[in-house]
Amino acid sequence: RAQHAAAKANPSLDFIALALQGKKFGFEKVLKMIDEMVANLKTEQQDDDHKKEYCGTQFDLADDKKKGLERSVSDSEVSIKDTEEGIATLQEELKALEAGIAELDKSVAEATEQRKEEHEAYTELMSLDSQAKELLGVAKNRLNKFYNPALHVPPPKKELTQEERIYTSVAGEAFVQISVHEQHADAPPPPPETFGAYSTKSEGTTGVIAMIDMIIKDLDKEMTTAETDEKNAQKEYESMMSDSKQKRALDSKAVTEKEAAKADLESEAMAHKEAKDSATRELSATLEYIQSLHSECDWLLQYFDVRKEARAGEIDALGKAKAVLAGSDFSLVQTAARRLRGAA
Repeated sequence: RAQHAAAKANPSLDFIALALQGKKFGFEKVLKMIDEMVANLKTEQQDDDHKKEYCGTQFDLADDKKKGLERSVSDSEVSIKDTEEGIATLQEELKALEAGIAELDKSVAEATEQRKEEHEAYTELMSLDSQAKELLGVAKNRLNKFYNPALHVPPPKKELTQEERIYTSVAGEAFVQISVHEQHADAPPPPPETFGAYSTKSEGTTGVIAMIDMIIKDLDKEMTTAETDEKNAQKEYESMMSDSKQKRALDSKAVTEKEAAKADLESEAMAHKEAKDSATRELSATLEYIQSLHSECDWLLQYFDVRKEARAGEIDALGKAKAVLAGSDFSLVQTAARRLRGAA
């Protein structure tokens, strides 16, 4: 059917058959027409051969390109997923680091406030204990003045100003008399006759002084303990502050590094998304091109063998006709003409 259709599609066959039947043309012209027809058929076959080769090559190239683009899209999707997971991981790590830094700052502030309160308490304790020791020393010295004069420590002499010296020189005698009177007043009165000889309260006073010494000793012990505790607390605080400073520096450095890594991953994710979009657009264009190749080549590829066989049959028939005409056997020419018309 394809061969018959090919013959029908070429009116030259009918023209040659008519020319042979009607004898209006010389054999030379008919032979030339046959040669032209054979040349045209061969040219058409060569065009189909080239077109078939072109279609096959283009289909292979387009298919390879399609597969490569599909891999690119798939690889980009995997890379996007990986980078997004990495970004999420870094975000969690940054969140934990920032929370740790905030907690560390809070701990440092609380420790600083506690150290300040402890130091204030220490300062207050040392001040109160010093004042208490001073007062107890004054009381002890005053007791020694009356009961243990050898242990009494007189107050340091105060250097008088010029005005005080003038005042003292003018009223010196009056002050001396008052002083003598006070000294007599401070002396113990004679014992009553009913109680025998007068005796001092040295034993009771010694107990009081011993108690004062004990209290002063306890205060010294308390102050020594407080001073030791203060030094240890300050040392621990300074050590804690040093460790905290070092940890904060390391955490801050880690935050900086992770933020930089996160920024790099975000850039990579953006690049992968752009690559995916570009590959997707190119893939779409490639699929459209493949579709156009199907529209252009499918019919040729489907009927290529049939068309080639039909052309081969036509060329063979024309060759036989030419051989007959070249033999100048008119009866055979008529047979060839009928054959050509039959082929038509």
